[in-house]
Amino acid sequence: MAYSAGFTPHPKVSYAGAAATGVASEAEYLEIALAERREPEQVRATLDAALPPGLDIVEVVEAEPPGLAERIEASYWWVEAPEVPVERLQGAVTALLAASEAPVDKLTKDGRRTVDARAPIVHLRVSESQQAAGPGRCAILEAVVRHVTPAVRPDDVLTALRQVGALSTPVTPLVTRLAQGLLGDTPPAEQEQIRLLDPLRDAAAPASSR
Repeated sequence: MAYSAGFTPHPKVSYAGAAATGVASEAEYLEIALAERREPEQVRATLDAALPPGLDIVEVVEAEPPGLAERIEASYWWVEAPEVPVERLQGAVTALLAASEAPVDKLTKDGRRTVDARAPIVHLRVSESQQAAGPGRCAILEAVVRHVTPAVRPDDVLTALRQVGALSTPVTPLVTRLAQGLLGDTPPAEQEQIRLLDPLRDAAAPASSR
């Protein structure tokens, strides 16, 4: 791996929109610089072998312009909301989508700021699923959120749902990022699988399904 120059060299690694602490993800991307060229599959196998179980390097490709940050426009999030009635979640989503803005306070590296959680929301969909653990059903929120600065994450969307739609979440929602990539030309139909364009290929690729 290549390192920066100076008195405190550090690995040349950059993440694109890394998921927040406490959030699961099946679609993280990073760029690393190597001291000399290696075959992508060799790099993938070496990195994968060094990581603990559950952290898997799925694919490695050689970087080409544009940069990774320009290839990733939005994230597709899967939010499980135990003990929240589907009808209640749908009502809150309807209220949020009807709002012109949804200001929420969040703590950033530059201090506390107010951001509009409504503007970057591209798509919200409510469904119901069997809970991964425990009995009963679980309300599901699928969200496609555009990458902006400061970042608007699922916790900000949930805060907006609480403020605008009076949503109550008695159990902490479980959040997983299923995909990152470029937005398509048209939003998905109600029953259509949500898709983002694969940032490594610039071609349509389905997001992971549940």
